[in-house]
Order: sequence, then C-alpha cells, then structure tokens
Amino acid sequence: MLIGVHPLLSPDLLHALRSMGHRHDIAIVDANFPCDPDHRRVVRLDGASAADVLEAVLTVLPVETEEPASAWRMIAYDDPAMMLPIFDEFAALVRSHAPDGVLAAVEPNEFKQRAGASYVVVVTGEQRLYGGVVIRKGVVTAPDTRTDHRR
Repeated sequence: MLIGVHPLLSPDLLHALRSMGHRHDIAIVDANFPCDPDHRRVVRLDGASAADVLEAVLTVLPVETEEPASAWRMIAYDDPAMMLPIFDEFAALVRSHAPDGVLAAVEPNEFKQRAGASYVVVVTGEQRLYGGVVIRKGVVTAPDTRTDHRR
C-alpha cells in the first residue's frame, strides 16, 4: 500500500502513467469497447466504472490545456447535442482537475482511432454505452526555485 495514491491506481496503471510523456493519450473505455489484444499497453480494471477510473487517473495526471481539447468522448446516437449522464460526469471531472480543460465530442470512429493510438488503454467494467474518454497528458511545471527550499 502507498500513502496518498488512489486505490484504483494499480501497479500496472501507475507504471503506464509514469511512463507517459507530454501529449501522450490515455484511453479509459467501457467493457464493450473492442480492444485489440496486440495493443502494447492494456490495463484491465473490470470492477470499476469509467468515471471512477478517470477520477483516480486525474489525481496524478496533469491535463493538457494548451490545445483546443484536453479530452475526447464519443458523440452518442449520431446526435452531437445529446448529453448522456456519463458525459456530464466526464466533463465535471476534467473541469475539477483542469479548469481550462475541454472535453470535446467526436464521431465514434474518430474516438476509436484516438483510443487505439493511445499510449495506454484502460478497460473498465463500465456498462453504460458510450462510456469512454481519452485524456491528453499535460506537463508538470517546475517549482518556483525562489521559494523551493529542497535544493
């Protein structure tokens, strides 16, 4: 056990998150998402919801805010205006950790391409349809050395 680390962050997921670089993406997908077994990094968290995994990941992952979008979710039922409850949950979580972060809606095929190209794919036990999100990693800024006394 570690102090201060969200319990959903498994050793495999922590390793993947720590290995990611700036502007790498992480896909958090639902249980129905077709995940290629040849993808290099797949982490399974079958007992957790996608929103819970997103919340856990955002406790340690800086979100990219210097691009038009920080995260992406699918457009549901070919209706860009349709807001499913899980979309509201994703948006609220992104805003709570990155107030300038933007959750963009993209066509399902674009979402699948983004997820497939992600540095890591986390397959959850989420059973709600369209229950996936892709997050882009931002940067961790250096501390202000004028006030940092750890040197």
